[in-house]
Amino acid sequence: MDSGDAVDRLVSGLLAGKTPSLARLISWAENRDRRTERVLGRVFSRTGSAYRVGITGPPGAGKSTLIGRLALRLRDRGDKVAVVAVDPTSPFSGGALLGDRYRMTELSEDPGVFVRSMASRGSMGGLASATEDALDLLDVAGYTYILVETVGVGQVELDVAQMADTVVVVLVPESGDGIQAMKAGLMEIGDIFVVNKADREGAARLKGDLLSVLELAEPRRGWRPPVLETSAVRGDGIEELAGSLDRHRAHLEESGTLDRRRRDTLRLRVLGETREELVRRLEEGSGDLLETLLDKVEERNLSPHEAARRLANGALPRAGEDTPPSTPGESGE
Repeated sequence: MDSGDAVDRLVSGLLAGKTPSLARLISWAENRDRRTERVLGRVFSRTGSAYRVGITGPPGAGKSTLIGRLALRLRDRGDKVAVVAVDPTSPFSGGALLGDRYRMTELSEDPGVFVRSMASRGSMGGLASATEDALDLLDVAGYTYILVETVGVGQVELDVAQMADTVVVVLVPESGDGIQAMKAGLMEIGDIFVVNKADREGAARLKGDLLSVLELAEPRRGWRPPVLETSAVRGDGIEELAGSLDRHRAHLEESGTLDRRRRDTLRLRVLGETREELVRRLEEGSGDLLETLLDKVEERNLSPHEAARRLANGALPRAGEDTPPSTPGESGE
């Protein structure tokens, strides 16, 4: 089938709410298929309606079960819900542990719920670089809430904060989660904190520690993050969590913060896409220059920093600078 015909067919299916078309387009995004750019160019004007919730926290905190319960609660009140579970990728095989999908079996037969696992493919913080494209596609498909679960390691909390409207941090009483959250910077990006498995010993102490830290911090634009207790397995506290999401969303909308937050997200996204495009152009069109510079770095006649500057100037000269010749001069070395 002609590439243009495939794009037309899948875009039509996406706009009609057909799940197979949505799934195929997300696969294109995940595989960095360049046709994704054409698709988003045609449908991006339809984005902006879905509310995006990032849910992060350490492994073993029960995020998947909690998300499953929350999705069911949102469905009960009429929302159309998508769940994107971003999984760790093996640095050796490139495979992902897609267990989240199997821990959300209660959702599988509901046509108003879409569940997708995506591999991080080595991107910083465990978030796939294609995740934002997938969120746009889900937005176009009419999902009103998109819940993004992350692996909760490395720099993941920063990635979540950049793409989500509300960030939920899930912790559990054991393993010193409170201290780890403070060390990892989760306290700075969480809009709602959840102590899951609250029936276990130490839950009250963890909640108290979190409240103490949050009370010392200045409210962010008038919002002081609540600390909730849940037991996802039993379904306890899910109603309170859904209510807190509603209150935070209302606060963002009434204060005008939601628009500013989304603009900041778009700025970071455009800059990220620009970096990827520049790297791609450098890799495709700077072969001879790159090899020449690598020779000089290998001979210790040029630092990697200077080599990078010359390579960048070769692809995109700064204002007032001439494009350097394909073979760099010897001056200053």
